[in-house]
Amino acid sequence: MAVHPYTLAFLLLSLLQAVSIANSESFISINYGQVADNLPPPAATANLLQSTSIQKVRLYGSDPAIIKALANTGIGFLIGASNGVITSLGSDPNFAKNWVNTNVVPFYPESKIILITIGNEVMTCGDQNLMTKLLPAMQNVQNALSAVSLGGKIKEFNNTTGSPFAINPYPYFAYRNDPRPETLAFCLFQANAGRFDANTKIKYMNMFDAQVDAVHSALSSKGFKNVEIVVAETGWPYKGDSNELGPSIENAKAYNGNLIAHLRSMVGTPLMPGNSVDTSLCSDEDLKPGPASERAFGLFKPDLTMTYDVGLSKSNQTPSTPKTPVTPSPRPNKATWCVPKAGVSNAQLQANLDYACGQGIDCSPIQPGGACFEPNTVESHSPYAMNLLYQTSGRNPWNCDFSQTATLSSKNPSYNACNYPGGSA
Repeated sequence: MAVHPYTLAFLLLSLLQAVSIANSESFISINYGQVADNLPPPAATANLLQSTSIQKVRLYGSDPAIIKALANTGIGFLIGASNGVITSLGSDPNFAKNWVNTNVVPFYPESKIILITIGNEVMTCGDQNLMTKLLPAMQNVQNALSAVSLGGKIKEFNNTTGSPFAINPYPYFAYRNDPRPETLAFCLFQANAGRFDANTKIKYMNMFDAQVDAVHSALSSKGFKNVEIVVAETGWPYKGDSNELGPSIENAKAYNGNLIAHLRSMVGTPLMPGNSVDTSLCSDEDLKPGPASERAFGLFKPDLTMTYDVGLSKSNQTPSTPKTPVTPSPRPNKATWCVPKAGVSNAQLQANLDYACGQGIDCSPIQPGGACFEPNTVESHSPYAMNLLYQTSGRNPWNCDFSQTATLSSKNPSYNACNYPGGSA
C-alpha cells in the first residue's frame, strides 16, 4: 500500500464469465493480503466470503491453497504475478509459459479466475528495469495463455481489448496531508461544501470520485477515454500510532460504509455516471512495515469476526446505525411523499442518494433492470431513495429533511411502472 492517491497497478488478463449470484455485488471485492502470520485457514476464509455479498477476491500472488479453497464456490478472484518475476516474464517467453502452466492451467475453470495482475504499483516503485519489462511481461503471459487455448477467452491489453486499468485511490492519505475538518468530511462522503475542479467545471462532493475522475481525465487526454477503470485497493485505517491523524473505528466505518453505499447507488462518478466502479477493499496484514495504520485497514479480524459492520453480510446488509429517537411530533394524516426541494443541485441530490441507500433501504428498483432505473439520472434516482427512506423510517417530518433540501408533498411522484411508496401516519 502506498501513499500516492493515484498509484497505478496494471491489470492484464480477463477470464470474464457472466454468472449471476444471489445477494452478491459484482462491483465490490476484497483484497486477501498475506503479509501476515495470523491468517485463518483458506477453507475458513472461503466460508466467510460465501456468507457475504462480496463476489470477488484479489490475491497479490497465486497461492494454490487459496485458489483450491475457492474452487466451485462461485467466488471470482484475481491472481497476481509479483514484481519479483516481472523481469523474467518479460525476458523469457518460456518462463511465462511455465508460470501460466503452474498458476492458471491446473485450476481453471473450477477456480473462477477472472483477472490476472502483472505486478503491483510498478510505475511508482522507482525501478526503471521493472517499468521497461512490464509490457513485454504482459505480452508473454498473453501468448502463453493462447498457447494453452485460453487466448480466445482472454482479453489482451487495456486499450485493444477493453481489459481494465487499475488504480489505488486512498482519500485517507489526502486527509493526512490536509487534516482540516472540511477535508475529513469530503473524504468520508459526509456533508461538505464540495470542491470545485477548474478544469472540468465540476463541483465534487467526495474525494473518491475526484481521485477516480482524475485518472479518467488523464487517460482521456492520451486518447484512452474508453478504457475501464477499476479500484484495486482502497480503505481507511481503524487504528494507528498516537501521532497519526485520521485512523479510528468511526472514520473507517464512515469511509467504507459510505463508499459501499455510493457504489450500491449506481450513480457512478461525475465523468463516468450511471455505473459503479469495481472496487476492492483492503484487509489486515499484521507483518507489514511502517506505522500502525498500515496494519489496520481490514474489515475482518483474524478470527473472522467483523472489525466493524458495513452491511456486507448476506443475512444483514444494513450497517448498524443509531436508531432515530422516537419523540412526539405532529405527523401528516394523509398520504405524503418526500421529494427534493426545487433548485437542489445534482451534487446534493447525489449526496442524498448515497445517504439514503446507505441506510439499508432496498434501492434495487433504481438499479439496472429495476422498475425505476429509467431515466438513469440522479434527478430521478435520488427522489425515489429519499422517499423510500422517509416511508420506512416512521414518516416523521425529520425523516424528510436531508440537510433542508427535501420537503413533503401530497402529489404522488410515481410514473409508468415505477411506484413510489406512500402512506399516512
